[in-house]
Parts: sequence; structure tokens; C-alpha cells
Amino acid sequence: MLSILIPTYNYNVYPLARQLEQQAINVSINFELICFDDGSNSVLNIENEKINNLTNCKFVAIKQNVGTSKNRNALVEVSIYEYVLFIDGDSLLPDDKFIKRYIDGLKIDIDVIYGGTVYLKNIKQKQKLRWKYGVKREVLTAQEREKELFKCLLFNNTIVRKYFFQTLGFEKTITQYGHEDTIFAFDLQKHNASLKHINNPVIHCGIDSNISFINKTKYSLENLNSIYKTHLIDSNFITILRIFIKLKRFKLNYLLAFIHKIFYPFLKYNLISKNPSLLIFDLFRLSYFCHINLKK
Repeated sequence: MLSILIPTYNYNVYPLARQLEQQAINVSINFELICFDDGSNSVLNIENEKINNLTNCKFVAIKQNVGTSKNRNALVEVSIYEYVLFIDGDSLLPDDKFIKRYIDGLKIDIDVIYGGTVYLKNIKQKQKLRWKYGVKREVLTAQEREKELFKCLLFNNTIVRKYFFQTLGFEKTITQYGHEDTIFAFDLQKHNASLKHINNPVIHCGIDSNISFINKTKYSLENLNSIYKTHLIDSNFITILRIFIKLKRFKLNYLLAFIHKIFYPFLKYNLISKNPSLLIFDLFRLSYFCHINLKK
């Protein structure tokens, strides 16, 4: 019936695994839970080893870091059931009906179900940027997500028919952080996968610090630039690429690249402040993308 797959890195996944195990048992389904730690060599894996004592559950600490895409692909390769449920290790479930809502959703013939995400209300000041971005841009109802069906599909808290992973898989050429899930969502759309959005969120707990989120955003944009230049995706599928191409048409990308070079310290000052602006964050992202695109 259901393979629950948890990719993680340096995080205590045991509380999440216990929640999922108990809920799967309560709804009386055939299930397995598999968690791979991607080469963190963390002391937290002492706690994660307890997952092996749970019903139909397995934890494996991979010795070397292989990256998000390969870790997810590896999890699917060892799974045995028709549907796979991906949940990031830094998540928790909001109530005891999470698995039941997904099982109810699978009563119709469907290829993909996405449940959404919510965020903790109390966060540290140094996490404000990532939290604000998540709350304002990622916390959407199923009805809101349905308007941009595949563009709103993320791969934390998603059920996919295993057939599509065997057919598509996460892009193997992507080894850095960022946009591997975007490409997979685009490929699902190209292959006419049926997708349903439901209101069944997980709680995103592992919120990056402002500095870490800025750095991850840079890595993600560098990855996106490589994706753009190798034509792995239709540029219209990603908002920032669509805007960049319009700017480039009028050579305004040079102006944005100049803005990044001159004003980055001021942009960063706002982004690590007590009240970071998402408009400033958007300017930072776009100007940085224009800046790195000029590099050979």
C-alpha cells in the first residue's frame, strides 16, 4: 500500500517516525517506513537508530553525502509499495488523522497528492527571514494551490505513485541544493500525471537561520542557472526565469547585476534584520541571478 520515505540530514527523526508508525498501524494498512541520513555522521543518529525498533521501520545512515536527489532516488529504489510518501525529516504531524486523510485521498485513482505545509508560530529572531518566506509564500490552502497545480507542488509531504519515480526519478545531474523538486514537478506535468491538492499539512520545524537561508538561496539560484543553461525545464514554469528572460530582452539584466554588485551589503543588512522585507528578498534573488548569469 504505502512506503513512507524520509530523507534527512543531521536531524532527530525519531519523533516523526513514531507518529507515522502509530498512525499507519491505526488505519490498518500495509506500510513500511524508511529513513536515510545523507552522510551527516551526526551524533543524532544514535536517536535515529531507535527507528529500527519500530514496526516495519528502518533507518540507514549513509556514509557519504550524495545530495538530495540521489538520496530520494535511493529511498524509492528500496521501497516495495505502489505509493511512496515523502516527508522531510525536520517535520512533525499536526494531529492523529494525517495518514488517514491520505488513505482517504487514495480511494480515487490518482498519481500525486500534495498536502501542504505550515510553520511553527514561535521562532528565533535569527530565523525570521526563512519563517516569513514560508508563511507568506508556502502556506497555501488546497484551493489556492489548485490554481497553479504543478507549480505549487513541493516534495515535502507528497504522495506519488511509484511508477512515476521509476519512469522519471529526480534529475541525476543535479548534485547541489535547489530546484530538483521543481524539475520533477515539471516532468510530472509533461507526463500528464494526475495531481490533487488536499489540506493535510505537516509542520515545518527545522527553520534555517537568516544567514543560512541566504546562502541556501544562492546555491539554489546557482543550480537554477545551470538548469536554465542546460534547458532542463521550460522557463515559463519558474517565475524568476520568466522575469529574467523579459529583463534580458531589454538588457535590463545588466542593471540588476550592477544593483547586486553595489547594493548587496544593504540588501543583506535588511534580510538579517528584525523585520526582513520579502520585496527586498525578491530583489536580492533576481539581482543575484542576473549577476551570476553574466559569468562564463
